[in-house]
Amino acid sequence: MSHDPDRYPKPAGPPADTPVVRVRGLTVTAPGGRLLLQDAALALRPGRVTALTGPSGSGKTTLLRAVTGLLPPGTRRTAGHVDVLGHDVFTVSDKDLRALRSRRLAYVGQDPGSGLNPRMRVRTLVRELAADRAADTVTALLAEVRLPDDGRLAARRPAALSGGQQRRVALARALARRPDVLLLDEPTAGLHPELREEIGDLLRHLAAEHRLAVCLSCHDPQLVDRIADDVVELGGRLPAPRPALAPPTPPDGAGEPGASGVPAVPGVPVLEVRDLRVVFGPRRRGTAPALDGVGLTVAPGGATGIVGASGSGKTTLVRAIVGLQPVTSGTLRLDGQPLSTGLRGRARAQRRRIQLVTQNPLGALNPSRTIGAAIGRPLRLHRRCPPAQAPGRVAGLLEQVGLPPAFADRYPHELSGGQRQRVAIARALAADPDVLICDEVTSALDSGTAEAIMDLLTRLREERGTALVLISHDLPLVAERTDTVTVLDAGRVVESGPTAEVFAAPSHPATRALLTVDPAARRTAGRPR
Repeated sequence: MSHDPDRYPKPAGPPADTPVVRVRGLTVTAPGGRLLLQDAALALRPGRVTALTGPSGSGKTTLLRAVTGLLPPGTRRTAGHVDVLGHDVFTVSDKDLRALRSRRLAYVGQDPGSGLNPRMRVRTLVRELAADRAADTVTALLAEVRLPDDGRLAARRPAALSGGQQRRVALARALARRPDVLLLDEPTAGLHPELREEIGDLLRHLAAEHRLAVCLSCHDPQLVDRIADDVVELGGRLPAPRPALAPPTPPDGAGEPGASGVPAVPGVPVLEVRDLRVVFGPRRRGTAPALDGVGLTVAPGGATGIVGASGSGKTTLVRAIVGLQPVTSGTLRLDGQPLSTGLRGRARAQRRRIQLVTQNPLGALNPSRTIGAAIGRPLRLHRRCPPAQAPGRVAGLLEQVGLPPAFADRYPHELSGGQRQRVAIARALAADPDVLICDEVTSALDSGTAEAIMDLLTRLREERGTALVLISHDLPLVAERTDTVTVLDAGRVVESGPTAEVFAAPSHPATRALLTVDPAARRTAGRPR
């Protein structure tokens, strides 16, 4: 990876042993006095990478946001100080704080796609913040974050990017400012292993060669060990998902049968995709399709993995399956029956039976609704239980994903990224789906919680016959938790079959490249669970 030294002029700032950010005794509370952070301390120095670690909900995002002077809505600082480049961010004037954040302090959140203007093209999103106005600045910054541009990517809007591409565009926007302090909330979540290594190398380079103070929250212990100079561990573990699985209790005569109540037709896939083609934007001659002739077969109660490099079309495929992405051509079938490629052409029962848990849950949760209302809506919409039983079902679903029932009264901005991901899973489960599609659902979770969530999804398959479609860059996870796998490369299926066979003896260069970066998947494939 090329790092242009001229893009980041070396500042004549403070010595490397002098902190540019110092947090002392910081306590942050939510409404009602609930503690989000207690007596937190942090020191960031030029030329060093600091990693914030700890379980989901331990306060990593709250601490990063406190450094920017922007705490989550409804929260407040009750004790402590945050000094950034000689300014107390909680007492400095609004004008000085805006200047600090626009020029010297950059923050990339955990759901970067929600911070990208959906109407703007990539080139404009990057150029609007660039300190360097040279003609090749946008191309150079995109290359810096490993998004080499052939002229097409810079012309796309955020909706035409994968989750990993959106994350790198957000990072390019942050680097465009030439900041002194770079704050990153899970910067490698949802990226394939080789790209995680590249982004880690970039952060290490920015700190060592250009004296940036870099701070990132991270659930990847291998990345932390490789690039971090300092590690700050935060506590506060929440209960793990409970082992029992509560059965659905729809009212008599209301709604359709639950997932386990839909009889499977012997030999007929519960979901079948044939020759799916998706082209973004106008269908001009020479426009490369995002998906080209893609097929996918999901057996009732089976587990299918979808893998591939960032930008290979994985998220586009599952968005097309659930009806959120317009399809140029191709067919979908549910239990052997034709399924409309558009959401409006589907009956309520068909919409209920296929549920998607997205990669960025913040954009999928209504910020004005409580968590209880978000989970309760599919219960009401699909008539999964009598109204009087809904609060109890919501509480049970929260417990299933390892969150206390009291979270039903909170709003999405009051939760960490990992907690929001678990809420999104609980909301999908509330519909009692026959096919549950999970797009990088464990990337923002600590290892213990991720393992417990996957155990829950496995039990769901075994006890209710729910089919699972799992998108993940964690190849050992795919190897351990799926029966079959489909490999995408540049919008095409290049290999598919039983997971153990594909990973043990890959036939396509794209599959071999993925396994070369993450060889543990070969050892895991076929191992009894």
